[in-house]
Amino acid sequence: MIRNPEQPDSPDRRQLLLGVAALSFGAALPLSAGQARPVSAPPARDMQKGKRRLGKLEVSRVGMGCQVLTGLYGPAKDRREMIALVRAAHDRGVTLFDSAEAYGPYTNEELLGEAFKGIRDEVIVSTKFGWDLGRANRPSRRDSRPEHIRQVVEDSLRRFQTDRIDLLYQHRPDPDVPVEDVAGAVRDLIAEGKVLHFGLSEPSIAMIRRAHAIQPVTAVQNEYSMMWRGPEQDVIPVLRELDIGFVPFTPLAAGLLAGAVASDTAFGEGDARRRLARLGPEQRPGNLAFVERLRPIAAAKSITLSQLSLAYLMDQYAGVVPIPGTTQLAHLEDNIGAGAVALDDRDRAQIADALASVESSRMYPGQGAS
Repeated sequence: MIRNPEQPDSPDRRQLLLGVAALSFGAALPLSAGQARPVSAPPARDMQKGKRRLGKLEVSRVGMGCQVLTGLYGPAKDRREMIALVRAAHDRGVTLFDSAEAYGPYTNEELLGEAFKGIRDEVIVSTKFGWDLGRANRPSRRDSRPEHIRQVVEDSLRRFQTDRIDLLYQHRPDPDVPVEDVAGAVRDLIAEGKVLHFGLSEPSIAMIRRAHAIQPVTAVQNEYSMMWRGPEQDVIPVLRELDIGFVPFTPLAAGLLAGAVASDTAFGEGDARRRLARLGPEQRPGNLAFVERLRPIAAAKSITLSQLSLAYLMDQYAGVVPIPGTTQLAHLEDNIGAGAVALDDRDRAQIADALASVESSRMYPGQGAS
């Protein structure tokens, strides 16, 4: 079972995964800085059984969230190994890769630019603008001024080593810049061929409609998982109406829904999960009890907790494409396998019964627009 980047490994599990990685990635050879390790042929070219559409953009049924490749849940992993992991995802049918200039910052886009050499036309490059990273190179305030958007795009194109960004999101709404101005700026970049599709992350329903009237929105990216089902009430109905795709981030609730968090799990320095109330001592017991209710449902289908959790999201709307992240090959293949899982009415009834036992609330409160 997977642990969405997020999962700290026991020593025994780490040794097992190192063995799996060695078999999959091939013997290590001397490499220059940033060069990808060779990846052997995967067991299947496409493990997901078909594609999905974000608006008019065709993508793999499950994408890959790439933030964890350069940090978030502790120190960044070995660059060459992460490049090899991205290539392994591509080899297994993943086409949608999600990044942002703020991840790293900058180093995430650079890593993907290196990983996409030779396969650029076979992947969907997805990234984001919307922060003033300042002299400290960390998000300090929101900035979606049109001139800033243009500069971010130019810099991202250089880091990705490409001539276009397939899907460009506003990372978070900017209270000082009307969304119409944001959509207009991206529309201009689309006209120039530097951007192909427009997305929004954590917008209000009104913002989705206002932006869509200026430049068609291809996808909305919000937090969404079994632990936070708010989007089912307001966001998904609007996206279905407007034919806009939905890309859930944190779809495995920071590893909780992958079975990665136990009652005694401790998060180390630099691990963002240390700040999450849902994983804290007060809320963790109830959340773990909910996860235990999911186990027999997954076991009856001979799938993992991760696959059940992702399949649930994909079952809510045909335009849902989750982007779980990971730094481990075994977890990657587990995530991808969710694309082949189909739920039936009995599964849905059992899941609904389990969901009734847990509060629906955000892992990352205060992220969206009002």
